[in-house]
Amino acid sequence: MDLAKATSNLWSALETADGATHDGVERRLDAALAKVNAPTPWVPHEGQRPPEDDDWRVWMILAGRGFGKTRAGAEWITDLARRYRGLRIALVGATIDEAAEVMVRGRSGLMAVADWDEDVTYYPSRRLVEFGRGARAYLYSGEKPDKLRGPEHHVAWVDELAKFAWPQETWDNLMLGLRLGAAPKVLVTTTPRPIALVKRLAADAGAAGSRVAVTSGATADNVHLPAAFVDEVTARYGGTRLGRQELLGQIVEDVEGALWTRDLVEECRVLRDAAFDFAQSAPQDERFNRIVIGVDPPVSAGGDACGIVVCGLGDDGLAYVIADHSVAGLSPEGWARAVSAAAEAHGADRVVAEGNQGGEMVESVLRAADCALPVRLVHARRGKAARAEPVAALFESGRAWFAGAFPELEDQLCGLQMGGGYAGPGRSPDRADAMVWALTELMLRGKGEPQVRGL
Repeated sequence: MDLAKATSNLWSALETADGATHDGVERRLDAALAKVNAPTPWVPHEGQRPPEDDDWRVWMILAGRGFGKTRAGAEWITDLARRYRGLRIALVGATIDEAAEVMVRGRSGLMAVADWDEDVTYYPSRRLVEFGRGARAYLYSGEKPDKLRGPEHHVAWVDELAKFAWPQETWDNLMLGLRLGAAPKVLVTTTPRPIALVKRLAADAGAAGSRVAVTSGATADNVHLPAAFVDEVTARYGGTRLGRQELLGQIVEDVEGALWTRDLVEECRVLRDAAFDFAQSAPQDERFNRIVIGVDPPVSAGGDACGIVVCGLGDDGLAYVIADHSVAGLSPEGWARAVSAAAEAHGADRVVAEGNQGGEMVESVLRAADCALPVRLVHARRGKAARAEPVAALFESGRAWFAGAFPELEDQLCGLQMGGGYAGPGRSPDRADAMVWALTELMLRGKGEPQVRGL
């Protein structure tokens, strides 16, 4: 878009906002700024074009980072909104914030790809996008699948399905409501983490009579990306398991000898229950007899992340992974404050921190952040994978569960191997180790596990 025209639009938005509601001002500014930050003209590469055979019901773009998945989704929705008045559209993101900030307001989102003279208005409080010709798009999230129970739509765009907290429940409710018009369709744009639903959709694409179409592609397939960026990420991640998934867009199956498989993780995800929303645990929550935070401190501020994982023991005698508050790149004081904040938010009655690397330092920074923090320092006598084996057995026997989705933690768990190996993302499974310490404290302490001394 011409910069002078964009500047004029911005000033017009400011001038006409006088006396308007805050929501109205925000909408006008969003529209004007989206034009200022508009992406380059739409010249789709082959992987961004819808399948030639229009008989599909589900189109999944399963591709690497930077492939142009979001741009393809926004352009597809925008084209339909221009052609069909009264179209009802579902926009489903991993969270409401991601749906708004990526799919609607993002650099390649709906507001950015609209023509400069095209009205696209976002109402944050109503979670609604209105297009100039009458189409409407409603925002939903993979965190609250029940919001899709009831609403009907002509088409849908689902972004980052593999990150959803409740992928199957969200998908089922969406598809049951996708029943308006003669040919309802849904576009899924996602990086291929190997969750069960993504694997099933990919497999269905090859079945006889299937109405699922899959487009696959790699980061390097996007000719619009800077060559320097492609070269850098290829040099850093090429040939690795993470690179196969994030750059080549491949569904990478379980590591050989993994302690946690993807199927095990999915089987151990607790079912959504409005009366027992584990993931929204309140301070001193009576639904848990104990809440413990496991901490795997980094060796240095510039090294690995600080694993901070919250686990709770329910009154049913089972353990639940409640939250992952891990942080990276912080000073010891910074990650200690993050531990203190997590303990306060969840009403933790114990913080278990590994002290093998600088034990006295770990204790002192945690105490400095919160002198009342109930800290227990632990010293490992075995490797991370060896310590994780009895904890993996808790999940296999139905004694431990995931109360929600924790993608980065789960990726690390699925990289831990029997015999001591690690083939997951990053140099060290810091999140996984923090979870292991917390569940060991809750379920295994005193049963031959690593010795723990109180402070």
